[in-house]
Amino acid sequence: MNAIAQTATPDATAAATPVDAPIVRTEGIHKVYGGAVHALKDINLEFKRGELTSLLGPSGCGKTTLLKIIAGLLKPTEGRVQVNGKPITGPGPERAFVFQDFALMPWATVLRNAAFGLEQQGVAKAEREERARHYVKEVGLAGFEDKYPHELSGGMRQRVGLARALAVDADVLLMDEPFSAVDEQTRRKFQEDLIRLREIENKTFILVTHSIEEAVYLSDRIVLLSPRPGRVAQVMDPDIKREGDPDAIRRAPEYLDLTDEIWRGLREYVE
Repeated sequence: MNAIAQTATPDATAAATPVDAPIVRTEGIHKVYGGAVHALKDINLEFKRGELTSLLGPSGCGKTTLLKIIAGLLKPTEGRVQVNGKPITGPGPERAFVFQDFALMPWATVLRNAAFGLEQQGVAKAEREERARHYVKEVGLAGFEDKYPHELSGGMRQRVGLARALAVDADVLLMDEPFSAVDEQTRRKFQEDLIRLREIENKTFILVTHSIEEAVYLSDRIVLLSPRPGRVAQVMDPDIKREGDPDAIRRAPEYLDLTDEIWRGLREYVE
């Protein structure tokens, strides 16, 4: 953990939790909208500490719904979510959400946007600005602290959103299609930066994506969801070596083979 990250004294429950226990667990999650639209059915998953898991599946399969349930932004119709062994009842400081549409305050600077979550937590101004400045640098925006969102590209605005999520020092980062609004070149650079940040921060990432290639490149685990109602169709553990040249990784046989295997598994849902 970086030197300026917020620390806390673990409580008795946390101390009793095994180090290798899943940090997030979903148990029997069902979600029905309006009594008629069955979005999710019987979702039982575990998300391990320090891993990146991608939720992948056809449009409408409930990926974002599941992410928002884990975030505490939606309540399941049935079932429950546990974080660090405790059932959740809503949003909490151990989870941070990176929105698809950036969700920045247009009237605030990069630094103020990155510090906003800390401001909501009541962190003193000097400390929150120090921590926000650190994460603005970590996501590659050093020198842009005093800029406003309208002065930034789409990729830069998304980096601000990531800095804000990292600054609150949450255990779990929930990312809803975080790269969908940027061009392909920016998307690939963002993916490479996310791998680096994972190594530095050792946080749990849960990522919603429509991109098979992105899921294979980034993920420790890939959860394939079936069409609505979304069920867990398959859980895959990519054995991809991510050291070295990113372009070489994307040309490696194991990367190409797994991408093709997932596509063949999903193709029946889109025909």
